[in-house]
Amino acid sequence: MRTFHLPYGKETIEANIEEEHLAGVLVSSLHQYKAEKSQEELVQESLENPIGTPRLKDMVAGKNQIVIISSDHTRPVPSKVIMPLLLKEIREGNKDAHITILISTGLHRETTKDELVDKFGEDIVREEEIIIHDCDDKENLVFFGKLPSGGNFSINRIAAEADLLIGEGFIEPHFFAGFSGGRKSVLPGVASRETVMYNHNSAFIASKYARTGVIEGNPIHNDMLYGARAARLDFIVNVVIDAEHKVINCVSGDCDLAHRKGREFLNSMCRVDAIPSDIVISTNGGYPLDQNIYQAVKGMTAAEATVKEGGVIIMVAKSVDGHGGEVFYETFRDEKDLNKMMKVFLDRKAEETIPDQWQSQIFARVLLKSHVIYVSDAPDEMVRDLHMIPVHSMEEAMKKAKEIVKKEDYKVAVIPDGVSVIVIE
Repeated sequence: MRTFHLPYGKETIEANIEEEHLAGVLVSSLHQYKAEKSQEELVQESLENPIGTPRLKDMVAGKNQIVIISSDHTRPVPSKVIMPLLLKEIREGNKDAHITILISTGLHRETTKDELVDKFGEDIVREEEIIIHDCDDKENLVFFGKLPSGGNFSINRIAAEADLLIGEGFIEPHFFAGFSGGRKSVLPGVASRETVMYNHNSAFIASKYARTGVIEGNPIHNDMLYGARAARLDFIVNVVIDAEHKVINCVSGDCDLAHRKGREFLNSMCRVDAIPSDIVISTNGGYPLDQNIYQAVKGMTAAEATVKEGGVIIMVAKSVDGHGGEVFYETFRDEKDLNKMMKVFLDRKAEETIPDQWQSQIFARVLLKSHVIYVSDAPDEMVRDLHMIPVHSMEEAMKKAKEIVKKEDYKVAVIPDGVSVIVIE
């Protein structure tokens, strides 16, 4: 018997798999990587040696309005480590600069005061100016013209009017943008709802290049990078984190060149070969990424890449916040025919993209390939409405999975952290 302790909220849940049924474990080397320096040393060294730009403390000289775009509550960015060093670097170069921290919520809900304190610590929340982006606040959005794809490009006025724009975040494999971080601080981070919707249109999502770990030819990435350049995202500080959300690598400098360096590090750590299996167990890496079902689709796509057609994905995500997207939830609750649903998505024009359509499209793609058993604290009825099988323990999940597979010699693959791997089919 092999025992796995899978991340579940801020705790773990135990999965026991018989050795004869275990096909393999798909795990990122990030989980074994040990940095030789402390988190603070890694960030400081990166700030002192930026890629493709001068040092930040030299760039801020003579700049009055400096804006730092920072990730919201849905991202496990260790800002308590990064932000103090970033603020120190800026003030060493320009002690009189007016600094605003702009929270890049994208289309997410507003970040709460408690979540800000959890992210930055009480001192920064008390002492710094922090503004939360609102994608629907038209009075505070500035139009920047057209994206290469033809969509209207508008961003938060505070970012648009900055004398120097900085992005703070982290880089991880992303299920349709290729990788998170870098250019994503601007689009979708501080963009208008219209801009994000167009960028996430069904044709782009359906592209074979809009996949985890893919940048070349990715239409979503291309628009995002253009947006970052157009908005003059002058400097980024992006980290790579381990399973405990600790910094193990940091890149700073140009929003594309530094990001490339971070992607190279991740590629060396995260790429794993698919192991075709009847049952695949995946997670969303625990808190904060498994707070709702909407976000858990990310971890399912790792399993999608290795589960056999008609097999079973067991998705482990605590989901204390429920579905995480009203339109996402209603789409599946109100339409039982997944093929019909997918046709509606693909027939819809880019400018007519509706909220959460991209997530629904990817989720429908997963469900069309396999059954999904969902281990969570979410209400059973909600999980059923989302075309999944609700359970509350791994024992129950495995029992149901074996009933569906109906094979004595079934094989199980385990992905302890579905958002940290790039599964190569």
